[in-house]
Amino acid sequence: MPLSAPTIREHTHTRVVTCLGYRRSDELWDIEGRIVDTKPYRFPNRDRGGHIEAKEPLHDMSIRLTIDIDLKVLEAEAVIDASPYNYCKSVTSIVKQLIGLKIAPGWTARSKVAMGQNLGCTHLTELLGPIATTAIQTIGAARSGRFRQERAQQSPPKSNFLNTCYALAADSPVVKEHWPEQYRSKPKQEN
Repeated sequence: MPLSAPTIREHTHTRVVTCLGYRRSDELWDIEGRIVDTKPYRFPNRDRGGHIEAKEPLHDMSIRLTIDIDLKVLEAEAVIDASPYNYCKSVTSIVKQLIGLKIAPGWTARSKVAMGQNLGCTHLTELLGPIATTAIQTIGAARSGRFRQERAQQSPPKSNFLNTCYALAADSPVVKEHWPEQYRSKPKQEN
């Protein structure tokens, strides 16, 4: 179902975020994210020869995180192919600060600290959210298989995803069906 019909408007900006997840031959995982901002019009810019053309990237930045099956960051790399200021390109090494962090609850806050407020790049930092969800989606099937094996050996693990959204609330029918041991019925309301 599409969005409702909009009022008369003028297109002024496009942001495209693309994230890809890869299983590597060494059993590690590469998660790559790219952010590209464009404008549908030409505008002035000193650092880029006096102007940036319509549809030419204002920002074109990429990050690759190499992670293990436990979502721990083992390697991190960033590139800035386009930015409004030449100086921006010197900040890419800040992503090395992510090495050792784990994509888990609290990732957003920890990654923002690691990227250093005015020591890093806002756009690269913003890209870490979609990269994290892509990592979880990429590794999910492999982790489920591993967790099924662990479940046979010990008590069921608590899902990292429990209570993170409407469908995964402890009292939802989704949790009841897929993780019955984690399901909690809604308390009955008295009138």
